[in-house]
Amino acid sequence: MWLAMMLALVLVVAACSSDSDDDTTTTAASGETTETTVAAATETTVAAATETTVASDMEAGPIWVLLPDSATSPRWETDDRRFFEEAFTEAGIEFSVVNAEGDAQTQQAQAEQAINAGASVIVLTSLDTGSGAAIIDLAKAEGVAVIEYDRFNTGSSGGAVYVSFDNVAVGATMAEVLTPDIDAIGDARVVMLNGGEEDNNAFLFRDGYFLTVEEKVAAGDWTLVDDQFVPGWGGGGEGVGIMDGILVASDNGVDAVFAANDNLAQQAITSLLSAGLDPTTIPISGQDASVAGFQNIVLGLQTMTVYKPIEAEAKIAAAAALNLRDGGDGSTGVSVPGFEFTIIGIDSATGKPAALGGDGIVPYVALVPIGVTVDNITDTVIADGFRTVEEICVGDAAETAWCADNS
Repeated sequence: MWLAMMLALVLVVAACSSDSDDDTTTTAASGETTETTVAAATETTVAAATETTVASDMEAGPIWVLLPDSATSPRWETDDRRFFEEAFTEAGIEFSVVNAEGDAQTQQAQAEQAINAGASVIVLTSLDTGSGAAIIDLAKAEGVAVIEYDRFNTGSSGGAVYVSFDNVAVGATMAEVLTPDIDAIGDARVVMLNGGEEDNNAFLFRDGYFLTVEEKVAAGDWTLVDDQFVPGWGGGGEGVGIMDGILVASDNGVDAVFAANDNLAQQAITSLLSAGLDPTTIPISGQDASVAGFQNIVLGLQTMTVYKPIEAEAKIAAAAALNLRDGGDGSTGVSVPGFEFTIIGIDSATGKPAALGGDGIVPYVALVPIGVTVDNITDTVIADGFRTVEEICVGDAAETAWCADNS
């Protein structure tokens, strides 16, 4: 625009000039001035455009995914990692996926490394709400957007968006599947083996199945024997010791176990077997749709697991990260073909679902969980390609009727 204006000025001056030496001198001088002005304007414009482009490139830095460990569930390395890698590789962007392996200080260092590397977005699955909140606040102070992935961090100023499943519905699904089997026992004695208190999800899962337990206990149909949270989700085998203590205190009076994930279900099974009880007669829940969980299910040792299509969760989180990287809010306009979700809110102070809007309310992308028993394994995780018959039918599981029918 500057160039066009200055050239027009030159033409006007030239048209108005005479053949006198003074006019020629004036025209020449004007021309020199015009050239200098155009050159300066052009250099300034190019420099500004270059600086803007560089700044834009810097803002659109790499995306970092911070995973928590490998011990509490195999999903983090076997499933989440590969789905994030697929999504970001397909998008053609720079990214890093790292795992803290259960060490909060390591995860803090990884977050600092991401910030120093110019990360545009951090996708965080924290080890505990305290360290997670610290990472969120640090990243936001440095202008880095944070997606709280699978685990929400109470006590922070809140990430840009929270991507997970409807976690109360996860617990409710456990109750829905187990209730007919527990009712069939009559005056059943029930244990709730919850996840770690450092993880807000443990409370949400418990809220889901406790609603049913509370109603049944109030009606006199069930007896609640114990209600325990297992530190670190039993990553170090803590669930076995806790379940051993429950069995000793109750004189083996346990008829059903709400185990918050497949890892805790396995630890409950180990404890029951050690006490001389038969887990095949005891309804036991689980979650994560792990290979070990399905092997226990086909062996009759575990009643069900909750399948949270991790591909959907990871790829929607990846889409939200790309949206944030491109200047979006992480929820508006985010979609992944074939995957459905609703957007509600979650309170950053309490970690409880809430209506969208207002201070401290984080947009919550909530996916729907699926209960899986021996009767619908093939229709769910096998059909989705999330698990295979070959990986389930190994060892003792290979001798089961389910493997004989499906191998």
